[in-house]
Amino acid sequence: MNKISRQSSEAHAEQIRKGLIALKQREPDIRARNAADALGVSEGELLAAHVGENVIRLKDEFPEMLSVLAGLGEVMALTRNEHCVHERKGVYEGAKFFSHGKMRQGLFVNPDIDLRLFMNHWLYAFSVSEESKAGPRRSLQFFDKSGTAIHKIYLTNHSDVGAFNDLVAQFRADEQPVHIDVEAFAPTPAPKDDSDVNRDDFRNAWENLKDTHDFFPMLRKFGLAREQAFRLIGKDFAYQVENDASRRVLEIARDNDCEIMVFVGNRGCIQIHTGPVVKLVEHGPWYNVLDPMFNLHLREDRIAGTWVTRKPTVDGFVTAVEVFDKDGEAIVTFFGKRKPGQPELELWRETVAALTIKNVADVA
Repeated sequence: MNKISRQSSEAHAEQIRKGLIALKQREPDIRARNAADALGVSEGELLAAHVGENVIRLKDEFPEMLSVLAGLGEVMALTRNEHCVHERKGVYEGAKFFSHGKMRQGLFVNPDIDLRLFMNHWLYAFSVSEESKAGPRRSLQFFDKSGTAIHKIYLTNHSDVGAFNDLVAQFRADEQPVHIDVEAFAPTPAPKDDSDVNRDDFRNAWENLKDTHDFFPMLRKFGLAREQAFRLIGKDFAYQVENDASRRVLEIARDNDCEIMVFVGNRGCIQIHTGPVVKLVEHGPWYNVLDPMFNLHLREDRIAGTWVTRKPTVDGFVTAVEVFDKDGEAIVTFFGKRKPGQPELELWRETVAALTIKNVADVA
């Protein structure tokens, strides 16, 4: 970086820091994501502006870093999108990384920490130490090219602080700039017009699915958006339910001791909870699961569409409740607890059957 650009970035960082101080005087409890929005910057830029204070820039050696996280002991994993936050406590054991052509992926499959990682989108990493009402709060935070948070890892009272400090020292970047270069993502390509879809071929492909992981490649093959596919396939495979379905799923699962799977993701990470839900709390527009090992925070007023879908697999049909915002972006997806080789829980099918079907006109 040349001297002028360094001076410019320093001035920009100073402006962000001063803006945050003024903002917190008005709203002391504002969260980083909301503060960044209010200041007109990305959350990654907000964090980078504080490098040298309570923030340390880390190397972009993500597989190496993630592979040694088990040494921290129990931590809290956090993955979110615009309308839903998923928090799960556990140990990052058994990291696996692999490539499919240009696509680089990572995987954690554990009873507690269960993640699907899309490493092409992982660009920036920081360690953060903050003071909170409960004392020091330490975390590792990862961002994509737009400065949007992909994944965060927070220490708990059961974490090894010494191991955290060692990890930060090991992966500390040589340069500690107070800025990141951000780049917006290109708009999602428009799906095909309904009239351009060969519905017979599409239905045949859906009927012959063998694994839920084959679903996205099928959509890509036919050039379909997810909700568009649901509209076109027919109500035996997909139908709309009322937008209180997320709340109803959680309530029925709690009342009937039905173990469920809760998927929340963004471009770079999908995080999964498998197990029961117990403590459900409404707080303003947010509907929350507040259990000791799992928290979910769902912005119900941002839900624009909810679908029940049935996908064939070698183990029988897999039923999901899929929740979307007004732009067709996935917010959260619910399944019954299951593993490959096992049929779907009958209790889960009963849970889904209790949801209220939305009265919508048939697709011509």
